[in-house]
Amino acid sequence: MKVSVVRIGNSKGIRIPQAVLKACQITDAVDLKVEGRRLILTPTGGGVRRGWREAAERMTALGDDELLIPDVFEGDLELEW
Repeated sequence: MKVSVVRIGNSKGIRIPQAVLKACQITDAVDLKVEGRRLILTPTGGGVRRGWREAAERMTALGDDELLIPDVFEGDLELEW
C-alpha cells in the first residue's frame, strides 16, 4: 500500500487508513522502531490488563503477593457494601 508523506506543522507524517488501524488494533499510540531504512509501528494498547501476568509473576517470585483484604469475611455476613 502506498501512502503520501504530508506536512504536519514543522514535521511530516503519514495518514494510516482506518481499515489498517482496525486490522492492527491501533487505537491511540504506537511504539516506533527504526531498523535500517524501515519504520516498524507496534500498537502499545492491547487491553487494560497488559503486563499484569508478568507483574504477578514478579510479585510471586518476590513473595509480595499476599492478600491485603481477606477473601473470606468472618462475622456479620449481612454487611452491606
